[in-house]
Amino acid sequence: MAIFTRVRENLEEVDIIIAGGGTAGCIVASRLAEADPDLCILVIEAGRNNYNDPSILFPAFYLQHLLPGGKFTKFLHGSKAKELGDRVPVVATGCALGGGSSINAAMYVRGQKTDFNSWKAKGWSADDLLPYLKKVESYHGRGDSETHGVSGPVQVSDGGYRGSIAVDDIIGALREIDIPEVADLQDLENSHGVERCNRFVSLAGTRQDVAHTYLHPLLQDGKHNNLHVLVEAQVLRVLFNDEKRACAVEYVPNSGNKIYKVRARKMVIVSSGACGSPLVLERSGVGDPEVLKRAGVQVVAEVPGVGWNFQDHQMTYYPYKTNLPPHETLDRILSGKEDPRALIEAKDKVLGWNSIDVSVKMRPGTEMEIDALGPEFRAAWDRDYASNPNKPLMLMFMHSCLLGDPTVAPPGQYVTMVNYTPYPYSRGHLHITGPHLKDSPNFDPGFFTDINDIDLKMQFWAFKKQREIMRRTHMYRGEVVGANPIFPSQPGTGFGSTQDGPKETSDLTYGPEDDAIIEKWLREHVGTIWHSLGTCKMAPQEELGVVNSELNVYGVRGLKVIDLSIPPLHLGANTNNTAMVIGEKGADIVIQELGLGKGP
Repeated sequence: MAIFTRVRENLEEVDIIIAGGGTAGCIVASRLAEADPDLCILVIEAGRNNYNDPSILFPAFYLQHLLPGGKFTKFLHGSKAKELGDRVPVVATGCALGGGSSINAAMYVRGQKTDFNSWKAKGWSADDLLPYLKKVESYHGRGDSETHGVSGPVQVSDGGYRGSIAVDDIIGALREIDIPEVADLQDLENSHGVERCNRFVSLAGTRQDVAHTYLHPLLQDGKHNNLHVLVEAQVLRVLFNDEKRACAVEYVPNSGNKIYKVRARKMVIVSSGACGSPLVLERSGVGDPEVLKRAGVQVVAEVPGVGWNFQDHQMTYYPYKTNLPPHETLDRILSGKEDPRALIEAKDKVLGWNSIDVSVKMRPGTEMEIDALGPEFRAAWDRDYASNPNKPLMLMFMHSCLLGDPTVAPPGQYVTMVNYTPYPYSRGHLHITGPHLKDSPNFDPGFFTDINDIDLKMQFWAFKKQREIMRRTHMYRGEVVGANPIFPSQPGTGFGSTQDGPKETSDLTYGPEDDAIIEKWLREHVGTIWHSLGTCKMAPQEELGVVNSELNVYGVRGLKVIDLSIPPLHLGANTNNTAMVIGEKGADIVIQELGLGKGP
């Protein structure tokens, strides 16, 4: 069936309703439609259809989705936080068919083996999930065929374009500080190294979002009339019968205020993401009774964990001036020097480039580095990292462009070092404040709120580390003033400071005043990297779990959650790959429950 934006009066009852057409939701819908042509499925997605939109097809344009007012992005605003220099935190989430897979950086980064094992859920260990990790992909990179898939719907490649000068340069600098190059950083094992990374981009240079790779082919092949997709409509709530079985949903088209209802004969699946699913559950009467009471929602099931446990990778970035030629960065496109329409007409290979060619996972190299961060950090390290070498302390990549405010620097060629914390200790929350879609949520991402400031100290360590890496490259021509901390004790690190000189090889030194400058900078600039999860976590209910290992919501029947809200703990990876795996695993759970098939 075709995608539609208007309510179809004859579509009053289906077998399965999927509330959300994001990364996991598209996969679940597609796999169920393939499993049984008689199973009537309805996907309801708040965002627009993404089909063949150039800003989605071509990764080179992805940064425009970060701009305010982006048509495929939704922004959540928290409250001013003293931990963030009295700033209001903002978290972006995908609002399009395909969800985050349609608008993100398309980075191919997998979790670690210890990540999946830490969830402690039956059927969700790393060994259990490896078949699904492989099922997703057709992998064209370096690595072991035992670890990667070769026949999945999503192509993983370099997209046909790389910036070779910058890549060789940064890898050489990383090697100097004992971070080695590895062939495959996504084998679930390596936790300290740099790779020439791949992305969710085809060999032809087009984004491999799940709508284009899973859903659209079925909608267009004329063989899956059981699959229906309604876009630009928001699910208000799930309805339950007297036995607390999910039996219908109410939704509201974006273009109006009228509430429509569609019934579900077999099941309702909530797949609205970490920033959407807890709100759907709470508006439906499933959640913390105190939250529901304050919001004026009648309690259907007391599930106190809903909306808590919000986790996000905390990100900082640092741009640098370089001597790279124009074809080595995306600045020529971002600055407007290149006409996007002309590039598309010419089928320029740069369109398949997200400008991210190297990905790093790293751990401290010496005990001195750990002790320098204080006794509280040492205790956290000894407890959570020392005996688990599979866990990286920090994730990093180099973005070959000027990230952030373009007015801070003159035209030129830049690179930006990006640090993000894989295992945050801070926790936030997301709750409704009323029963209606228009009621603004109570949101706090919780950045830098952990006891003993361990998250801050990890970023503190990573700031100094990335600075030493860049100063050891040949392309380095100084820090972008106004987009990096300024240290009075270290004159000569701004623009042009190393224009004609040799690359730096000795570490900078920092005094107490310098460290105070770094902390202030981190608090005033740390933000999201779009990796929210955990708000409907998979765990025993007595541990504030919301779903069990079969993804059934506690306290009700016929209702599952299948998306990034279910991981109880974060991963040492960008989250898109994990969302795909959750979609594949969740689809299999439903297929087996309905007696339609077995295993991946």
